[in-house]
Amino acid sequence: MTHEPHRGATVSDGGFRAEPPTLFLTDEDVEALADWDDAIAALRAAYARPDDPQRTPERAVAVTDAGWQRVMPSAPAGARFAGSKTIAASIRNGMASYLITLFDQNDSRLAALIDGNRITGIRTAATAAAALTALLPDAPVTAAVVGSGFEARAQLRAASRVARISEVRVTSPTPANREGFAADLGAELGVPVQAVAEPEAAVAGAGLVLAAARSRDETPTVMAGWVADDATVVSVGSTTRTQRELDPELIGRAALIVADAPAEVLHDSGDMIAAREAGLDPDAATASLHALLAGEIARPERGIAIYKSTGSGFQDIVLAELLYERAVERGIGTPLPVGILTIRKP
Repeated sequence: MTHEPHRGATVSDGGFRAEPPTLFLTDEDVEALADWDDAIAALRAAYARPDDPQRTPERAVAVTDAGWQRVMPSAPAGARFAGSKTIAASIRNGMASYLITLFDQNDSRLAALIDGNRITGIRTAATAAAALTALLPDAPVTAAVVGSGFEARAQLRAASRVARISEVRVTSPTPANREGFAADLGAELGVPVQAVAEPEAAVAGAGLVLAAARSRDETPTVMAGWVADDATVVSVGSTTRTQRELDPELIGRAALIVADAPAEVLHDSGDMIAAREAGLDPDAATASLHALLAGEIARPERGIAIYKSTGSGFQDIVLAELLYERAVERGIGTPLPVGILTIRKP
């Protein structure tokens, strides 16, 4: 896809500053602009296009004095914008901030700076829901939710847009949190949501397991023996080499593992590392989300299917472009008083 050059305010040497100015979208702006159905549709369409690893390289992580800084770049094929999400985390203080940049792929102007906090949860859940469109049968399903925080809520909200969820069981360590989740999401979605103290009781017999929490000591929160033979499991809570969410035996039982970012899932996810250390071969069962949504592979008729996510700058940029274009249409956001200089390079 090509675009006409953006006509900005010309400066010396043929460079320019963007006109209209670079737009800043706050976390509150993102909340006002985001829509589950459109987010799921945009990500489903983007993943159905051919995969090009050069357009979304693996994330880079720099160690800082207090924690780390992660950069996740992407230039999705067919998209107007390229950019990256930068996460600055202070492990020492338990704080993090997220910033997404959008650069026009045609003329390199900086179109937007976007608070990436809420986008991270939305794009993770919307991508999982896109995967579920090709993994779940068209039949009523009981859902188990492991976790009761923002990510868990987002997962259930997004899944409810594509799955015929008949009832929900939610489990988490803190009674007030799981009971609040049950009350809030039951009223919002119009389905029975039961708070359950024991994870095994929540997961047993569920056709859909949404895992969105890690244990405090990084032991698995979903064990193989709890999961029904033909269940679909979504795992989004373990995204680094030291984090654990799924029992290695569960990974070994899977007939299909779908990864949003295969290289990172297989080699930088603690779940897959632990499975490999247990003598299992997760690589043999793993395929990319691109292949699933492009129709190149299908879920086997029998067996457990796992969707495993470590997150990707691809998802951030696809969703950020959707929100930016909507913000421009609606007049939402704050134009910056001055922008960076885009220069001509011989």
